[in-house]
Amino acid sequence: MSISKPPFFDGNNYSHWKAKMTIFIQALDFNLWDIIIDGPELPHIILQEGIKTLKPRSSYTDDDRKKVQLNAKAKHVIICALNSNEFNRVSSCATAKEMWDRLEVTYEGTNQVKDAKINMLVREYEMFSMKENENISGMFVRFTNIINSLQSLNKCYTNNLWIHRKNGKV
Repeated sequence: MSISKPPFFDGNNYSHWKAKMTIFIQALDFNLWDIIIDGPELPHIILQEGIKTLKPRSSYTDDDRKKVQLNAKAKHVIICALNSNEFNRVSSCATAKEMWDRLEVTYEGTNQVKDAKINMLVREYEMFSMKENENISGMFVRFTNIINSLQSLNKCYTNNLWIHRKNGKV
């Protein structure tokens, strides 16, 4: 199976790109996803003073090289998905996790901003109803956009929960 280029991000519709990119990276190599979410385990040494510092490249073991290579691959996948402006935003980051986190904060905001967005979307979810002159297809698209936006902020609702809520079963 050949996996082509990652989904491209031009600065628009971040939540959509993030969902697609998450699936792309996980399908490519789940270890890459772990590096992006948890950060890399970069090779280090403990100096005599007890200070932890990065290990010089000249003393890397094969295992050290594999760890560094995995972070480099994760960074590569991310930058291949970005336009020039977005690349410039993350190019100074040392790790794939830093790149991912910088994009998240830029487009989703801080935790306080995320909480405000979640509260707004939860209210939209709870007050959701069909609009006058709206067809079923349009209503479903509008509802799915709310659900997807909540999921991108790690707040999950399902269509089944909504159906049960509307029928008074929740």
